Amino acid sequence: MSGRAAGLAAFIVLTLIGGDAAAQGQPVAQGPTFALADEALNGRRAGFEIEGSWNPVVTEYVSNDTVPVDYVALPLNDEARARALSYSESQLGMVERQCEGWSASYLLTGPFGMKIWSEFDPIKGSIVSYTIGAWEDKLPLVIWMDGRLHPSKYAERTRGGFTTGRWEGNTLVTVTTHMKEGFIRKNGPPSSDLATMTLRFYRHRDVLMLLGIIEDPVYLAEPVVWSRNFELSPTQLAPVPAPCITTFEGTAGTEVPHYLWGKKPQAFMDELTQKYGIPREAVLGFPETLYPEYRQKMKTATGR
Repeated sequence: MSGRAAGLAAFIVLTLIGGDAAAQGQPVAQGPTFALADEALNGRRAGFEIEGSWNPVVTEYVSNDTVPVDYVALPLNDEARARALSYSESQLGMVERQCEGWSASYLLTGPFGMKIWSEFDPIKGSIVSYTIGAWEDKLPLVIWMDGRLHPSKYAERTRGGFTTGRWEGNTLVTVTTHMKEGFIRKNGPPSSDLATMTLRFYRHRDVLMLLGIIEDPVYLAEPVVWSRNFELSPTQLAPVPAPCITTFEGTAGTEVPHYLWGKKPQAFMDELTQKYGIPREAVLGFPETLYPEYRQKMKTATGR
């Protein structure tokens, strides 16, 4: 992970967990101390309890996929922007694409909860892996905790990717590679098979926060940083969802539905700009629009 991404991640964590209290000169609540297991476990400290059922905090809207052209807060490069603007949701109606699933980064933007369980070494008693259960359009995420290395750069890419984890104090840090080419957001912005995703799991009482950093040398001008909160569920979530069943949805032929360059309907292109007064360059995910300084430029452009 780049130094810039790491610094931004640390800033977001401090802001989300203790920013309000610190701003008022009050002590930041630390919550209870979770018991640590054997500190020698696999050469790492075993942090908080992560297993169980976790529901998403429903007041957070993180998908940004209800509008055909909404790439706000994505630092897309020109190649990614061109591919995103060619995307048509009619692709999802093709029988061969209905159950292909989304990328592993969908864990940060999807509407589902998490069912997490572990596998133990029966001899040593140490944790070999954690598994985050699947959803209808998301594969399970297996987090290997036994020190194994990531595969060769020539190894096969999959929808779930390959993930390793380690404890940094009471923080679980995971790194996912070997993800199959897909989409970083469900309305077209792409992700390549060279993308990597670093997740940090923080627990504060009954709230589990995921901080994700996605880096892609092919389609992103700089790292994407997302956060997502989950609450401990009093009822169990299913580890395996209902199966995805393909059916004919009216999309026939051998061609993949798409828009040619510059042919995206203007109604799609102007929906956010007309409804909220957002400049076109912000809607299209230009990197400069991620920073606070852009607000002044946006006010000048919109007159608001």
